[in-house]
Amino acid sequence: MRSRTAGIAALLSGLVLATASVALAQSVPMPVPAPQPKSYDPPAAPRPPATVAPGAAQQPARAPEQSSSGFPSIFKPPAIFGQPGEATAFDARQRGLAYRVSAYLSNIRQLHGNFVQVGPDGGKSEGEFFLQKPGRVRFDYNPPSPIEMIADGSSVVVRDRKLATQDLYPLSQTPLRFLLSDRIDLMRDTNLVGVFADDVFVTVVIEERQILGGTHRVMLMFGAQDYQLRQWTVTDPQGYDTTVAVYNLDNSKTPDPNMFRIDYTRPIQ
Repeated sequence: MRSRTAGIAALLSGLVLATASVALAQSVPMPVPAPQPKSYDPPAAPRPPATVAPGAAQQPARAPEQSSSGFPSIFKPPAIFGQPGEATAFDARQRGLAYRVSAYLSNIRQLHGNFVQVGPDGGKSEGEFFLQKPGRVRFDYNPPSPIEMIADGSSVVVRDRKLATQDLYPLSQTPLRFLLSDRIDLMRDTNLVGVFADDVFVTVVIEERQILGGTHRVMLMFGAQDYQLRQWTVTDPQGYDTTVAVYNLDNSKTPDPNMFRIDYTRPIQ
């Protein structure tokens, strides 16, 4: 149940963000460790090497802090994210990055692709997703997983095909409420708590409070050169991480509208 709940949270928080301007064919990616935040302040002047008294014991270097998924956690150390309830200030470059990501995400109208998900317990699952704005998305896990998730514009349902049951949520109470809208402005429409970049990734972090019973943080990582979404990590209220990588993205085909229909007569868990 722990793994399944985290997987559902990951889908509800991040999977619908995958987008591309052209069809791509890639080998199956695996999630990579999150980049360390990069400050935009001028580098400090180099310090002279510290001297150590003869015979004094040196402290061993500390390994990077690990999240529950085994990846280095970015959520605790960086002061760039601020504290809960504290407004986050962004400089001009960070606002520019947020604007470019917002524009890129807003351009998507329809999308089809594959995903690889690594859960808090290290388990890997794969699947296929279909998206059509506004408000509709579908995620199908490959066997042996019996799970599929559908949003029809007003509700989100997580189905268990094996048990013939489903969990139903209002779309307005999930992060999908703004990610499936026609337009998105990260600075205005989300609680954006982190924006940073390095030579490989542009990364944004969104904090969602009181979504499905708690506070989630969603870290979205885009290619630094092409701004295509590469992966994201969702940290749930208990601190568990679920990481997802996307590939084979194609925005040239219109999905069948019947794929997004929810059967409200089926049993609800």
